[in-house]
Amino acid sequence: MAHHTYRVKGMHCASCASIIEKTLKKVDGVQDIQVNYGTETAKVTFDESKTGHNHLSQKVEPLGYTLVALAQPTAASMGMSEGEHAAHLGLNQSKDEKLAEIAAMKRMVASAIPLAVFSVFVMGWEILAQFNILPTVPYVWKGFFHHLLPLMATYMLFVVGKPYLLGFYRFLRYGAANMDTLIGMGTLAAFIYSVVVISFEDALRTFINVDSVYFDVTIIVITFIALGKYLEAQAKVKTGDAIEKLLNLQAKTALVVRDGKEVEIPVEKVVHGELIIVKPAGRIPVDGVLTEGSSYVDESMITGEPMPIKKSAGDTVVAGTINTSGSFTFKATKVGSETMLARIVKMVEEAQGSRAPIQALADKISGIFVPIVLVIAFLALGAWLVIGSQYLGFAQAFAFGLTSFVGVLVIACPCALGLATPTAIIVGVGKGAKEGILVKDAATLEKLHKVNIILVDKTGTITRGKPELVSIQNLSDKRDSDIIAILASLESKSEHPIAHAVVNYAKEKSVALLPVEQFEIIKGKGLGGKVGGVEYRVGSEKLARELGAEFASLEKDTSEGKTPVILAASGKALAVIMVADQVKPEAVVAVRDLHALGISVVMLTGDDKNTARFIADSVGIDEVVAEVLPEDKLNKIKDLQAAGSVVAMAGDGVNDAPALAQADVGIAMATGTDVAIETAGITLLHGDISKLVMAVRLSKMTMRGIKQNLFWAFFYNIVGIPLASGIFFPVVGWLLSPVFAGFAMAFSSVSVVGNSLRIKTKKI
Repeated sequence: MAHHTYRVKGMHCASCASIIEKTLKKVDGVQDIQVNYGTETAKVTFDESKTGHNHLSQKVEPLGYTLVALAQPTAASMGMSEGEHAAHLGLNQSKDEKLAEIAAMKRMVASAIPLAVFSVFVMGWEILAQFNILPTVPYVWKGFFHHLLPLMATYMLFVVGKPYLLGFYRFLRYGAANMDTLIGMGTLAAFIYSVVVISFEDALRTFINVDSVYFDVTIIVITFIALGKYLEAQAKVKTGDAIEKLLNLQAKTALVVRDGKEVEIPVEKVVHGELIIVKPAGRIPVDGVLTEGSSYVDESMITGEPMPIKKSAGDTVVAGTINTSGSFTFKATKVGSETMLARIVKMVEEAQGSRAPIQALADKISGIFVPIVLVIAFLALGAWLVIGSQYLGFAQAFAFGLTSFVGVLVIACPCALGLATPTAIIVGVGKGAKEGILVKDAATLEKLHKVNIILVDKTGTITRGKPELVSIQNLSDKRDSDIIAILASLESKSEHPIAHAVVNYAKEKSVALLPVEQFEIIKGKGLGGKVGGVEYRVGSEKLARELGAEFASLEKDTSEGKTPVILAASGKALAVIMVADQVKPEAVVAVRDLHALGISVVMLTGDDKNTARFIADSVGIDEVVAEVLPEDKLNKIKDLQAAGSVVAMAGDGVNDAPALAQADVGIAMATGTDVAIETAGITLLHGDISKLVMAVRLSKMTMRGIKQNLFWAFFYNIVGIPLASGIFFPVVGWLLSPVFAGFAMAFSSVSVVGNSLRIKTKKI
């Protein structure tokens, strides 16, 4: 089975998505299809032996739609598939085409607005004259308006309103009804009625009110609809600007070393293992490892941290980040779609095009909405003719019936319903990407807002993930700096993590290392050697006791998870240093913020219970599960789920894979380029636990936006359709003019997109 994503041209409303899905599902070989009105894309799974792109596109073309395949690869040497290469270069982004389409819409709206303003002027004058607020329209002017309005309505219907007439035509020809069908049918009905009345005015005078014509309705309604579509299209472009900004981070060229010379080449031509030179203020073109030079690199794109990070030989650099100071050379390790930036773009793209479960209701309603509206419109017209004519007379009842018929068709817009979920998802996912929160799909974002328990790994999530020297107890007459110099000199010969902690501390304090002679490893206990002619031993509490060294009890420190390292010489303890995996300062704030969101935090760790409990207490964690293996984490999640909890698991995305998969939401605490994008539903770049809180807030904010959108979308239709049909007329005399129906319909779509765009402005 092949999986392809196509751009869909010709989509004008939510019901379009339903029409395309129903049509393509009938094609032999199509297994699954998802059409997204918000992103104007179709994801199709089909058997390539039975059907293909051309066949699928031919099936929907008579209905007014075209499936556009993604760009073909232009860099076969990079070994990418079509989809990978398109995602890498952003070739499936049709912004230029979209802007051209918006420019055409703008020209149509610009030509329509003066006509609509003139029509409103004429209509307003006639209405105000009825209430004696303005004098009656002069006979000459009335004759002029009588001949001018039909000409204006003809232009409006057959030029500006052409898409809506085509929608009506396709409904008659193929039985596929969408929003364009409703607008086309309503405005055409008003236009034809008005043409018939002015053409056979004298003959019809005894049957109907020939003074009531609806050219102004055709003009103003089409203007409102066209203006609404234009504003909606403009706003939709803004919702998807996150991907554009990510793509703009990609360097266009790279300065490579070939045959001993510096050559500038397009970034897509960089190959694995190539040496690349980056000058100050240059953007890093691909992922790689520094081989020569050093500099400070602004990695805020990946980490969200504003401070540049020092890079020297052996350190990794990431495509899209900026070199702020010195020059350096690095070796390309990941190119094209392998780079972290390309993977982020692809993930954001897929997430924005995915569906949240909450969208299913809106999609279902949009699919059956148009046929139901057609039935309601004809029922309203029939009711006015049958019942209304008994009380108002045929002429008045027919006029009201036509008003209701057109009003129902115009106001019943499922567009707002179709835009409610995808626009909020597009904005939410894009906002998350900017903050270093990568969401795999919309369903994950929806699930996260329901989570009430989050399980976190201790090492690397709550703690820094590497041992650090935290205290020095000097028992000698030497200075602390001398003690550190001796310790670091001896430990520099060892590969033990504790040794690294001591050596790193010496580097931070600018303590110079001393020559070491007769170095030896004392297996399982420590190490020894001569520094400045003195023989030293460094090691555990056990080693120091064996040497006869005396020191105070270390029980309190060890119960807090600290590891003692003792420096001894001539049977005497010279110093006791403590090494520990320090708690991240942001972890305390993050746990407090999660509690404020009503979420309990459980810490999972393989450490002993005392150490785990001390760290948990210092951070404010609710529950500790210590001395666990990976399968124990899995069982803990199953137990919590069985008790009715919605569980999120935050881990490093590798050894926690089973637990991440079992959790309702798996959150990978990724660091640097080892981003575990494929492992979990959400990836937090740079492994920052504070981003965990931001991810929860983002999901709650996005879901709140979706619910608000759905409320307003339903509200417009639930109130608007009965009002337009004339149900309230016998009670309170209310009858909605098609002009106001057109305004309400346009406003509903624009307001839903506008509400989604508000998410961009909110702080998470």
